[in-house]
Amino acid sequence: MTAVSGIIAIPLMLRDPFCMDDDDVGVSELIGTILFVSGLATLLQSTLGVRLPIVQGSTITFVVPTLAILAQPQWKCPYAAAREEFGVSVNFTSMGLPAVGSEGHREIWKKRIREIQGAIIVASLFQVVIGLSGIMTFALKFIGPLTILPIITLTGISLYPVGSSMSSGQWWIAIMTMFLVTLFSQYINNLRIPTVSCTNGGCRRSHLKLFGLFPILLAMIIGTLICAVLTVTDVLPSNIGEWGYLARTDTSLNVLRKAKWVKFPYPGQWGTPTVSAVGVFGMLSGVLAAMIESVGDYFACARLSGAPPPPLHAINRGVFMEGVCCVFTGAWGSGNGTTSFSENIGVIGLTKVGSRRVVQVGGLMMLVLGCFGKFAALFLIIPQPVLGGTFMITFAMVTAVGLSNMQYIDLNSSRNLFVVGVPIFFGLSLSQWVKSNDAIHTGNETIDQLLTVLFSTGMFVGGVIGFILDNTIPGTDEERGIKKWREALVGGDEDSLPSEQEVYDLPLVSKYIRRLWCLRYLPISPTFIIKEGRSTGDHDTQGELNIAFDAIDTKATPSHES
Repeated sequence: MTAVSGIIAIPLMLRDPFCMDDDDVGVSELIGTILFVSGLATLLQSTLGVRLPIVQGSTITFVVPTLAILAQPQWKCPYAAAREEFGVSVNFTSMGLPAVGSEGHREIWKKRIREIQGAIIVASLFQVVIGLSGIMTFALKFIGPLTILPIITLTGISLYPVGSSMSSGQWWIAIMTMFLVTLFSQYINNLRIPTVSCTNGGCRRSHLKLFGLFPILLAMIIGTLICAVLTVTDVLPSNIGEWGYLARTDTSLNVLRKAKWVKFPYPGQWGTPTVSAVGVFGMLSGVLAAMIESVGDYFACARLSGAPPPPLHAINRGVFMEGVCCVFTGAWGSGNGTTSFSENIGVIGLTKVGSRRVVQVGGLMMLVLGCFGKFAALFLIIPQPVLGGTFMITFAMVTAVGLSNMQYIDLNSSRNLFVVGVPIFFGLSLSQWVKSNDAIHTGNETIDQLLTVLFSTGMFVGGVIGFILDNTIPGTDEERGIKKWREALVGGDEDSLPSEQEVYDLPLVSKYIRRLWCLRYLPISPTFIIKEGRSTGDHDTQGELNIAFDAIDTKATPSHES
């Protein structure tokens, strides 16, 4: 339930850039697809990947490059242009455009999804290679909070037009939704609701922090119910051109009738994906951002679920499996990739339920529910201003998560202030200028489009600048926050944790893998060699993490032998 609100937000956010307009049936099919692939990715990651109770779902980091790709002239939506010129009540057929929802219109938005599909598939193969080769564990030496800070911060900031556009349909409804999210998540998040829990030993009275667990979902439900009351009582205008019409709940009711009861998503359901260099290189920035964020999520999930810090082979396998899952989501045509959900890691901390099986059952439920068209269509009833209000909060939280990395660095250092400020300000300034001006002319149209997509993606510009400055301007690990950041990632009391082999070994096949000596050189194998004469099964977790973080530093040695 915690993941659903975030997962369905992505297709609802991308419906206009994909040129889906009022094709609510198409949007419901996209929601069903993204639920299906999120469930599939959760099952694969928790079973064969990093093997932690970590939910996989759609990611905002893929949205930013998607918007940059679809902003290119050849992908501009003719329906949006017609609405801007002639108003919301324009007759599309009189302008030579196919009727909304017709096969002609569906082919228009399918072309755009196929372009994003190809970009995600090829860019995700890059992540597959990184996980399979173990490069990420060595890259950790050069990646710290000052590199992650501008990437995550600019991801949230650059999406403000989406939330603003949806909220503008009825600002009072959007503000009410923001108030509800704030009330549930900040003021009454610790309020316990009496419930009954049943186990093998019988049923007993217990308490649940309902508002702290589902603030976004509850706000969306209550906001939609209030809009339904205002719709029935005709408080909201019924004319399509009037302000407030988009807050009505009866504008998409037909989708419940038109949507199929069962719609099984399958690879290539929108056609054969198309691949372009512009799309692939543009999507790489989203892949890199999601990959770095996921590594931090692995450590946080392990700490909250009572598992030992993930060893190198588990980190490599997690990155590898996320890449494989993104290839699958691209093939299925969800319009997005999948990555680890930080929200559900927080739920583990609240509920103290860190069971891998619970998450696997949740993944199976998402996979099944994604096949029911009527279920996916229910989310289309949520008015745009309600979504806009939730987006205003969630995008703000993404921005704040990026800024929270400043807790690890020395803010009295002018060097750090420079490395923090310049990437954020320059990344935001350059990306907005490139979006607003046709200024890149190299003489090659493909290169022009590629550079335009990359430089109009703020998190790419800020991330590159931050990485270069942080690794070239002199500064100690303590000053740069590297030391505190690594300690925060690992955390926990290792002596009280279960064994590494018990948690991270692959099911059924690990005993056979240990018999094959050659697999000791495969970074995703449980027997992966770290140093000469040692494998992940031969030394302690903390020692392995020292090697992971210090990479080729020969001074890094295990703290004790097991």
